Amino acid sequence: MPKKISNEFNVYTLIDKKKKKEKLSPTEIKWFIENYTSGVIADYQMSAMLMAMFIQGMDIQETAALTDAMLESGEQLKFVGKNVIDKHSTGGIGDKASFILAPIAAACGVKVPMIAGRGLGFTGGTVDKIEAIEGFKTALSLKEFQNLLNKNGLVLIGQTPDIAPADRKIYALRDVTATIDSIPLITASIMSKKLAEGANGMVFDIKYGSGAFMKDKKDAKALAKSLIATGKRFKKKGVALITDMNQPLGQAVGHSHEIIESIETLKGNGPEDLTELSLELAAYMVLLAGIDKTIEKARIRVKKTITDGSALEKFKVMLKAQGGNPEVVDDYSLLPIADEHTTLLAPKSGYVKSFVNDKIGLLLIDLGGGRKSKDDEIDHSVGFVFHKKVGDQVKKGDPIMTIVHHASQVNVVAKILEKMNKEVITLSSQKVKPLKMIVDKVI
Repeated sequence: MPKKISNEFNVYTLIDKKKKKEKLSPTEIKWFIENYTSGVIADYQMSAMLMAMFIQGMDIQETAALTDAMLESGEQLKFVGKNVIDKHSTGGIGDKASFILAPIAAACGVKVPMIAGRGLGFTGGTVDKIEAIEGFKTALSLKEFQNLLNKNGLVLIGQTPDIAPADRKIYALRDVTATIDSIPLITASIMSKKLAEGANGMVFDIKYGSGAFMKDKKDAKALAKSLIATGKRFKKKGVALITDMNQPLGQAVGHSHEIIESIETLKGNGPEDLTELSLELAAYMVLLAGIDKTIEKARIRVKKTITDGSALEKFKVMLKAQGGNPEVVDDYSLLPIADEHTTLLAPKSGYVKSFVNDKIGLLLIDLGGGRKSKDDEIDHSVGFVFHKKVGDQVKKGDPIMTIVHHASQVNVVAKILEKMNKEVITLSSQKVKPLKMIVDKVI
C-alpha cells in the first residue's frame, strides 16, 4: 500500500473546495488519492469527493493529476518491443468484442495484455463474463501475467492489488454511487490501468448512445480525445473508434451466452455487427504494433485468422493456460445455461425503430445477471438473446427476443417481458434506417 503522506490537508476542506467548483492542485489530488488508497480516508468520504468531481467537473490539469496519482499508486510494468498493444472499450450492452479481437490480434503477432474490469452500472464486465468458463483464473500474479503474455501473446486477468490499486477501490465505489459517466473519472480510470500494464499502444472503442455511459457522439468524441491526449503525454500511440451503442452488440446479452457468441464469431459464424467491430479493432492493433504498414493490409491479415482457425486456437491456448477447459469451444454444455426460455413476440407488424439499451442492462440485473451492490454474486446462466436489429422488418407474432431463465423466475420474467414490450423495444409502421456500427475515428 502507498505510504501515508503528510497531514498538510484536511479531507473535509478538499471535498468542500471541489463542491464549490474550485480547482484542486496536483499536490491536493495526490494527497487525497494516496490517503484513500492506504485506508486513511473512508469510502464515504471518497464517495463525496467523487460526486463533487462528477457534478463540478475537472479540467485538463486536474484530470492529468488524478491519472498520475492513480497510476503511481501501484506497480508499473514494462515490456520490450513495440508490439505490446491493448484495447479498451467503454462498455455497453452485449459488448464481448475483447474475447474475439484479442485472439485475432495475438494470432497476427501482437502481444495483448488485458487487465479487465467487472460489471459497472448497467453494463457487464469482461472478467465476470470469462468467469462463466469453470476454472478460468483471472486472479494471477503480475509475474504470471508477464510470463503468459511473453509465452502465448495474450492473457486476461482482473485488476490486481498491484496495478493501480487506487482505481480498483474507486471503480467499485463509482459502480454504486452513480458517478460513472464522467469524462475525467473515466479517463483517469482507464489510463491509470493501461499505462501501468506496460502496453506501448492502445486502441479504444468509445461507445455512445442509450447503452453507453456517453449518451451522444459529442461526449464520446471528447472522451476519445482525452484518452488519446493522455496516452501522448506518456508517448503511447493510440487510435479510438467511435461506435454506436443504441442497440445490443451482437445478439447475446448475459455471461455464458456472450461467451458462446464470441466463440461462434471466432469460428466465422458471428453476427455481422460484432464481427465487423472485432475485426476493425484488431486491425488497428496490428497497425499500431507495426506488423503491417497500412490499415488495408492489416484488415486482410486479421480476416485470415478467422478463416484459417488460428484466432480460435489462440483463444483455446489462453483458456488452457489460465485453468479454463478449452473443450468448451466445441461443447457449450460445459457452460452454465438456464433451462427455461420465454420469447417476446412482436405485438404488431412493422419495423424495429429503437432499443432503450441501458434498460436492457438493468433488466439483466433484475434477472440475476448483474450486481445491485458491489458484493452481489452473478448468475452466469441467465440472459437475453435478441433476434432483431434496428431497421429489421417484423410481422405480428415474430420472435423479437428470448429470455433465458430459471423456472423459479416466472414472476420476474413476466415483469421483464412487459418492460421490454412497453419501455425498451419500439416498433414503427414506417421503414427505419439501420444503424451504422463505426461512426468516427480519433487519432
